[in-house]
Amino acid sequence: MSTKDTYKTIANTSNEVLFKEKNSKFFGYAFPITSEDEAKTHIEALKKQHHSARHWCYAYQIGTQEPNISFRANDDGEPSNSAGMPIYGQIQSFDVTNILIVVVRYFGGVKLGVGGLITAYKTAAQMALDTSKIITKTINVEFLIHFDYVNMNKVMRIIKEKDLKIVNQKLEMDCEITISVRLKNAEEIFQIFDALYEINIKNLND
Repeated sequence: MSTKDTYKTIANTSNEVLFKEKNSKFFGYAFPITSEDEAKTHIEALKKQHHSARHWCYAYQIGTQEPNISFRANDDGEPSNSAGMPIYGQIQSFDVTNILIVVVRYFGGVKLGVGGLITAYKTAAQMALDTSKIITKTINVEFLIHFDYVNMNKVMRIIKEKDLKIVNQKLEMDCEITISVRLKNAEEIFQIFDALYEINIKNLND
């Protein structure tokens, strides 16, 4: 069984997009995020930027693997499921994660109806994603390797042979190195270090 160890997200904040429908304006934005706090910061910034708008609707998804994927959709005063879920539907459609999409609405005086709102929010979210650079990233596991200085060459040889990425290192009499390993290779790398005498390895993702 192959382990899926990649996911798609956006490289950076999208350009502002604008969708108009019956005098209402829908401004769409996409942001790369890794936490709920980041999402809140972006939403608050847009509320200040568009302080005279009527609605700031959004959806986000965080996480790369079940069961640790979380999402939220917010209609912000629009009829139930007419804004947040259509935005979230585009996140699913583009198969991206670690992302926030906000659509800011200025009411134009003409009611659009639930169907019209669903289309408008979905379209603005799609436009924001269309202008974004979507990238593929690997899902990585971090290990902490703990060893005495005398075992340094042994550890470094494996790191070099396996082309492992060092995230952190503390090289004294008592050494610690944090390495980042692609998920599909994690078990193999763990076993290699775990089998070595006087070397401890710990999974930092557990």
